[in-house]
Amino acid sequence: MEFLLQLTLNGVVIGSIYALVALGFVIIYKSSSILNFAQGEFLMLGAYVCVSIVGAYHVPLWAAFLLTLAFFAVLGILMERLLLRPMIGEPVISVIMLTLGLASILKAIVQGIWGTETIAYPTIFPSAPVMIGPLPVSQGYLFSVASVGVLLVLFSAFFKYTRAGIAMRATAFSQQVALSMGVSVQHIFALAWSIAAVVSAVGGVLLGGIRGGVDGAFAFFGLKVVPVVILGGLDSVLGAIVGGLIMGILENLAGGYLDPIFGGGVKEVAPFIALVAILSLKPYGLFGKVKIERV
Repeated sequence: MEFLLQLTLNGVVIGSIYALVALGFVIIYKSSSILNFAQGEFLMLGAYVCVSIVGAYHVPLWAAFLLTLAFFAVLGILMERLLLRPMIGEPVISVIMLTLGLASILKAIVQGIWGTETIAYPTIFPSAPVMIGPLPVSQGYLFSVASVGVLLVLFSAFFKYTRAGIAMRATAFSQQVALSMGVSVQHIFALAWSIAAVVSAVGGVLLGGIRGGVDGAFAFFGLKVVPVVILGGLDSVLGAIVGGLIMGILENLAGGYLDPIFGGGVKEVAPFIALVAILSLKPYGLFGKVKIERV
């Protein structure tokens, strides 16, 4: 039983990071109906930038974290301004291919600057565990889950109650209608990319603190999050949360119980198997909006 609880707890931690990165996908999709396949590379770059600021300038970690967020807020705006804005009105597949190209460019930049070796992360969380029942739980795990939970609640409220959030939802529904109501679609796109970049940077720093280091494998988080986004529903913040937790727990349970039986590899494919099974019953995801087209 303790083994099951430990796997589930680890799954919740990883799932919360999945949910945070999935939120970046959802933010961009809600405003522009575009999937950004460079989200994992933003996460990886965020982890590298933060640890580099600490190492190069010897600033406190909290200051390096804030500087990283500021850098990514500007980076997201620049990416939208230079790359995505000229693509307004182009076919969706063209924009998706552009984000795939951006992912390759960011990965090459990271490898060119920092190489491929793992870089140790500064100590973020206290090492002494906290006992939850019979289980010793790392304080880093608890802090990460709490931080992600707070961020997801804030963003849910942002989309529901703020003018900018409502404008982003209106833009996703129809750019022409949003323009007719006085909404600046270009500004909404820039805001969406800025927020998505910042969210990924937060995920990268948290993941680096949990793992104690950062390397190129962080970029694969973007691919792992794609089934999370599709499972939860492309335009649902709640779906990003639930989908992330489901995938994180399922992945860890498969790794703990099935990998020893089959010799490994089940952990990597289990989320995709679950995705196919759930989508066969709910094609729009758990919380996605059902679109009905008359022909």
